[in-house]
Amino acid sequence: MISIAEVIHILKQNLQILPGEEINVSQSLGRFVECDIVSPIDVPSFDNSAMDGYALFFVENSSEYNLVAGNSIAAGDFSQLKLQPGEAIRIFTGAPIPEGADTVVQQELSSVQNGKLLVETNLIQKGNHIRPKGAQCLSGQIIVKAGTHITPGVIALLCSVGITKVKVFSQPKISLIITGNELVEPGNILNKGKIYNSNESTVLAFISSLGIQSVDSIRVKDDYETLYQQIRNKLARVDVLILTGGISVGEYDFVYQALKENEVETLVYKVKQKPGKPFYIGKKENKIIFALPGNPAAVISCFNQYVKPALKMMMGDNKAFSPSCLLPLAHHWIKKTNLSNILKAKVENNEVFILNGQDSFNLKPFGEANALVVIYESDMSKNKGDLVEVYYLN
Repeated sequence: MISIAEVIHILKQNLQILPGEEINVSQSLGRFVECDIVSPIDVPSFDNSAMDGYALFFVENSSEYNLVAGNSIAAGDFSQLKLQPGEAIRIFTGAPIPEGADTVVQQELSSVQNGKLLVETNLIQKGNHIRPKGAQCLSGQIIVKAGTHITPGVIALLCSVGITKVKVFSQPKISLIITGNELVEPGNILNKGKIYNSNESTVLAFISSLGIQSVDSIRVKDDYETLYQQIRNKLARVDVLILTGGISVGEYDFVYQALKENEVETLVYKVKQKPGKPFYIGKKENKIIFALPGNPAAVISCFNQYVKPALKMMMGDNKAFSPSCLLPLAHHWIKKTNLSNILKAKVENNEVFILNGQDSFNLKPFGEANALVVIYESDMSKNKGDLVEVYYLN
């Protein structure tokens, strides 16, 4: 068996970043940018008002300005008006600053009497409340760096400079094989000796949360020939193959042998961790194969810690394997074995609470868990306040 750190090192050495593709910005949420993006324009492209109020040609110590009668400038307007010293004009947020104007005074700090704008000189300064041209970004400036995760905010930024297409790393094509004669689909009658199939929905939910769309799933009975053929068929057309169940050493655990017979090179088999000790990683050409244990909680643990970051790394995330954060433990914790523990946990008020029910079959803690915590094999206990690695489940 090998350590968690060794598994991650092996994965990083064997994963290949997928090639790039150009897609619509509107469809890019969750993807990773392939190369630096440069703004094609200055934003704003003109000086504009940051307030509803009055644009004026500032005169030192003047409390009274001649208001240009019958005129105002709204967002989207363009005025050829040129203000003279001591003149002012009504203006609204986002509207272009007219020639000659150099200051905006907000409406609540001013009043109008007999065609005059009255202001309190001690409350305004020359240049107030004007957004200068290029204040957000300049033409030719890098606004998004390669490897950036595209969020709604990134989309807003790209649209603000008029960009409609973006180069991103491609998504992997994935196949999922669920094994186990004991599995019954939710909604059907559960006979003795059977359990509901939660692994399929779990893995598909994880994949969906990453925005990956090219995935198919199939159930396979614990039959060697059927499993061998399905693995062979899937490997011919995917980047990543994921299996659950059948990877241990029982009489009906055929996954390891079926992968070997399909000429899959074993990279990892059995990890010094709980849950998920019989976790497997293999490789065939540029294809990566993950075989997860059948126990549902072990599936979640192994997927969150290894498969999810591997998929993200393939899509261009260069920080995929880093912890979400380090947070203090809310209570003392003692390990029962010298294996690394991947523990169901709840982060609340910037503290980590390790939950009851850490068995590999037990999904009940996931009703409140929002993270997993890793306590490594060298640490047999942790004290309250000790920092631990937190990996969020979202």
